Amino acid sequence: MASSVLFSPVTVRGHELANRIIVAPMCQYSAIDGQMNDWHVIHLGQLALSGAALLTIEATGVLPEGRITWGDVGLYDDATEEAMRRTLEGVRGWSDIPVVIQLNHAGRKASTETPWAGGAQLAPGTPHGWQTVAPSAVPFQEGQVPPLALDEAGLQRIKDAFVASALRAVRIGIDGVQLHSAHGYLLHQFLSPLSNQRTDVYGGSLENRMRFPLEVFDAVRAALPADKLLTVRVSATDWVEGGWDLEQTIVYAKALEARGCDAIHVSTGGLHPAQKIAVGPGYQVPFARGVKQAVTMPVVAVGLITEPEHAEAIVAHGDADMVALARTILYDPRWPWHAAAQLGGQVRAPKQYLRSQPSRHRHLFHTDAAISPDAHWTKGPDGRYT
Repeated sequence: MASSVLFSPVTVRGHELANRIIVAPMCQYSAIDGQMNDWHVIHLGQLALSGAALLTIEATGVLPEGRITWGDVGLYDDATEEAMRRTLEGVRGWSDIPVVIQLNHAGRKASTETPWAGGAQLAPGTPHGWQTVAPSAVPFQEGQVPPLALDEAGLQRIKDAFVASALRAVRIGIDGVQLHSAHGYLLHQFLSPLSNQRTDVYGGSLENRMRFPLEVFDAVRAALPADKLLTVRVSATDWVEGGWDLEQTIVYAKALEARGCDAIHVSTGGLHPAQKIAVGPGYQVPFARGVKQAVTMPVVAVGLITEPEHAEAIVAHGDADMVALARTILYDPRWPWHAAAQLGGQVRAPKQYLRSQPSRHRHLFHTDAAISPDAHWTKGPDGRYT
């Protein structure tokens, strides 16, 4: 391929991204009391060297009770902030990849066991369990302990928590924030009529159901410095009759864009156990295309994008501006390298890895100097290269 669109740069709020590949947020369920540890240095470190243009930290609880599981990362006190600062420092020592953090409150889907332990809800009073909250006292699944419906004070506390976490992220040098408004978590719960059965100004009409998520967005945008990215992840459909759908998503996306949203990540599902999803390669891309046709801000497509040619086609045909990879890049942390080799693009590589460039892909690695190994390595008297 003479010129790859996937490996062309794109600028978002003054941040020039080297290509159109984003590392999506991926929960690791491995924090201790909300605090990152060495696992997160290893996990984020390898992804920071992947050749992708931007790295997103996993769904991070803005309050202890906002975590999906007891093992989730948080950013809600000095201890969690310091742990994340140390982790980011370890990654940033070796990579200058832009880093965004996904901030989240899980609402009624909080207080669960880790996935590899079954993922069931943990009831209040049990080890690692607590009382959940939501727009309405409607449990995610039948038989679960119902959440408490949020009152005005609870809404304000959560809004303030999003702002406080965003400011902590700024303090430790993160480049931007993504608000998690997808996958059945709290902001999505307000949007969907299946989970939001309120009769006040936060429920009923589409305008009312969007009110709290937009209030959170406005509060975070006002608190962030002007150069910091603020994006939103949405589920474009609940995959359930009578639930949230693409038409409502477009209205929400337009409202976000008018408020200064820098990009929208379009996913689907997660709100209701009755969802019926037709899973296949790129199964969520049509929803990204629908949103992109209605807004001018960058749109990110996600979901079973595994082949370089497919990713190239998504951005080249205008279905989305970028693609986000999750399980694909966990399975192959060098996916952007391999895609660039296949599509005729270039990626940045650490100087320690320059000699790994295959001879048949002599222009794969983009560096400030010549690609030739001799331009980067000097053989010393001991026979070692430095």
